[in-house]
Amino acid sequence: MELTHFNEQGRARMVDVSEKPQTFRVARAAATVNMAKTTMEKIKAGGIGKGDVLAVAQVAGIMAAKKNSELIPMCHPLLLTKADISFDLKDTALHIFSEIRCRGETGVEMEALTAVSVAALTVYDMCKAVQRDMTVTDIRLLYKEGGKSGVYKVEAK
Repeated sequence: MELTHFNEQGRARMVDVSEKPQTFRVARAAATVNMAKTTMEKIKAGGIGKGDVLAVAQVAGIMAAKKNSELIPMCHPLLLTKADISFDLKDTALHIFSEIRCRGETGVEMEALTAVSVAALTVYDMCKAVQRDMTVTDIRLLYKEGGKSGVYKVEAK
């Protein structure tokens, strides 16, 4: 497999996508924040002193997807057509999901992964006064579509 992010001198470069056709792109990613049941109950009840944890994390994830190319050096700036963050609250785990879309020359996997990562870190930041030993785990790509490599989908376990 050819490593495309290196030039002839072996130095990092941004891949030239100028000759690639624009296609519909979508990616979905997930992350989990593990916490105590009491912390989750405070989130559900709106009892975290910094405010509405899920609303702030949702906006942070969307902003992160839009700013991805400013955070990950070799990513291209993309005109996103959709950025959505959703949550699944369990007793001791907050599952975070992103869906990112665009029409472009390169995929949106990194935008989807960055979105869930920043949303998870925002949850940690907002809840750290209540619990410092929360863990952010299982950041992963769930689905991608578009481009010459086609569809990638994580099979349910």
